[in-house]
Amino acid sequence: MAHDHSHAHHGHSHAVSFNTASLKAFQFGIGLNVLFVVVEVVAGLAYKSMSLLSDAGHNLADVASLLLSYIAFKLAHRQATIRFTYGFKKTTVLAAFLNALLLLIAIGTLGYESVMRFQAPPVVEGKGIAWVAALGIAVNGISAFLFFKHKDTDLNVKGAYWHLLADALVSVGVVIGGIIISYTGWYWLDPAIGLAIMVIILISTWSLLTDSFKMSVDAVPAGIELEEISRVILSVKHIVNVHHIHIWPLSTTENALTAHVIINDSLPFDEKLKVIQHLKHELMHHNIHHSTIELESETIHCPNENERLEQQTQPHSH
Repeated sequence: MAHDHSHAHHGHSHAVSFNTASLKAFQFGIGLNVLFVVVEVVAGLAYKSMSLLSDAGHNLADVASLLLSYIAFKLAHRQATIRFTYGFKKTTVLAAFLNALLLLIAIGTLGYESVMRFQAPPVVEGKGIAWVAALGIAVNGISAFLFFKHKDTDLNVKGAYWHLLADALVSVGVVIGGIIISYTGWYWLDPAIGLAIMVIILISTWSLLTDSFKMSVDAVPAGIELEEISRVILSVKHIVNVHHIHIWPLSTTENALTAHVIINDSLPFDEKLKVIQHLKHELMHHNIHHSTIELESETIHCPNENERLEQQTQPHSH
């Protein structure tokens, strides 16, 4: 795996530990869940249980999304090329977006199946279903726990965590359903629990979908305020003005900024460069890892009055 050594210069406090721990978590999570899907399919066919089969389908969607995130992480650490000057960091954003879409498709399919089953609930083997689903709680619980520590450092890890937690909840629902069905014969309970769980999954998926969509259209990343960054820039000594600030995500963990900065004209050129170096260092503390600053003087600078109009008419121009 070719590591991007520029990480070292960007002072990511979490970069190294986060990547190795997350990659191990993904590998373990994928392996464990693939085994569980096989168990569920075999048991589902044996017990003629739709809830086990649909849960297996849902788990398979999870395996696919874990795999997507894992591939994206690997790609994100490939060296940049002449064609891909930012490397493949953005694949992490695409993976997060695809994950959310996959989950929505899974919910739609399972929802339809559950509604259909309400009309004629099939006879299922409650106890057997409960045992297999109990195994699911263990599998997904352990997998989710592996992602818990890093869930707030990256959107894909957060996605994986919620996926697995939702799966553990699904399994809890199936266990309870299986036990009640075995004692009461209320076969309609199976699809009812399924639908309730889908609502929970839908709520957790929605934020993943909206966050990753905003990232894919280069919106200012969550947790960063444009006004605040503008204040940070202006608070640096000798900086007179700033405009044309653009902040966007390079990946689910790294952000970039470009800005036009006007520095006090009385300052020698070397000193101006030092001011810019200091500014870049300040931006690091505000989760901006790559900044490109255009230097302007008080007398020579782009027409600031037209900035509003320019921004509306010109796409991402610098």
